[in-house]
Amino acid sequence: MGICSPLGNAGEGVLDRCYRCIPCLADPARRSALGLKVALVALHLVYAGILFLFDGDLIEKTKHEPWYTSLYLSLFVDTLVQYFVTSGSSPGYVLDAMRDINETNVTFGKTSASSKQPASSKNGSLVITIDSGQSGRNSPGSNATYWTKRVLDTYPPGTSVRTVTCSYCNVEQPARAKHCHDCDRCVLQFDHHCVWLGTCIGWGNHCKFWWYICEETALCLWTGILYITYLKTSIARAWWKDAIMILLLIALAICLIFLLLLLLFHSYLVLSNQTTYELVRRRRIPYLRRIPERVYPFSKGICRNLYNFCCVPNSTYSLELLPTALELEEKSRPYTCSHLLSCRCC
Repeated sequence: MGICSPLGNAGEGVLDRCYRCIPCLADPARRSALGLKVALVALHLVYAGILFLFDGDLIEKTKHEPWYTSLYLSLFVDTLVQYFVTSGSSPGYVLDAMRDINETNVTFGKTSASSKQPASSKNGSLVITIDSGQSGRNSPGSNATYWTKRVLDTYPPGTSVRTVTCSYCNVEQPARAKHCHDCDRCVLQFDHHCVWLGTCIGWGNHCKFWWYICEETALCLWTGILYITYLKTSIARAWWKDAIMILLLIALAICLIFLLLLLLFHSYLVLSNQTTYELVRRRRIPYLRRIPERVYPFSKGICRNLYNFCCVPNSTYSLELLPTALELEEKSRPYTCSHLLSCRCC
C-alpha cells in the first residue's frame, strides 16, 4: 500500500501536467476525437508504408515513371488535408447565425405585432398564426429579435405553424435545424454527427464532407489496385508478406464498399437537396409529415441544387423558405415527356 500510493500520486501528477500542457486532453469527448484522428492517420500510413516497403516493382516503376507515384502521393496527402479541413470546419451553428444576423441588423426597428402569441418562448413550443394578408411573407411581434423574424419569415403566409425553442440553446430553430447532443449545439441543415471527423455535418461543411469521402474513395480504390497488382506479380515470393497483403486488402475492400455506398447516398442527397436526418426521420419532423414521400420540398432542380451546394459561399447565413401549398402541388405532379424536354428536373 505504501508503494502503490506514491506511484498513484505520481501518475496523477503526470496526467495533470499533460492536461495543463494540452487542454483538449482533459475533455473525454475531445480526447476520444483526437484518438480517432490519430488512428485514421496511422491507418493511412500503414497501408501506404507496407505497400512501398514490400513492393519492389513499385519502387522501380517510380524511378522510371515518377509522375505515377507523385500523383498517388498527392492524392494521399490531399485526402488527409481534406480530412482535417472538414474536421476543423464549422457545420453552421444556429447560435453563430443568430448572433451574426442580430449584430448585422442591430438598427432594425420594431414593427407592429401581427401574431397572436409572442414569437419567443422560454418553455419550449408555441403556436403562431401568420397573417396571409401581410406584405411579404410575415412580420412578427415587436418583442421579437431580428433572428426570430427571419425564422418566422421562412414559413408560408396564411398557415399556423409550431416553432420550437431549443430547450438546450434557448433559441428559435429554423426549419432543417436540429440540436446535436454530441456537440451540444443546434446545427443549421443538420445532416448527421460524424464520429470519425469528431464534428457535425451541416450547412457549413456538407460540401467539404462530400469532397472528403470522394477523395477517400478514390484513394482506397487506387490503393486496392496497387495491392492487387503486387499480389499478381509476387504471390509466391514470401508467404508471410502475401498473408499480410491479403488481410489488408480484405479490410480495404470492406472500407471501399462502405465509402462507395456513402458517396452514392450523399450524392443523392445533394441532387435532391435533402439531409440524412430529414430522410431518416421524415415522419417525425413537423414540416415534412404531410408531404408525400417522393416530393422533395427544398429541391430547386438538379442544376440549381448542385450550384447552391458547390458554388454558393458559406460566408453569409441563409435560411431556406418552406414551400407554399401551390409549390408543393407543383412538385408533386408526375413527370411527363414535355417536362423532360423542358428540363423540369433541372
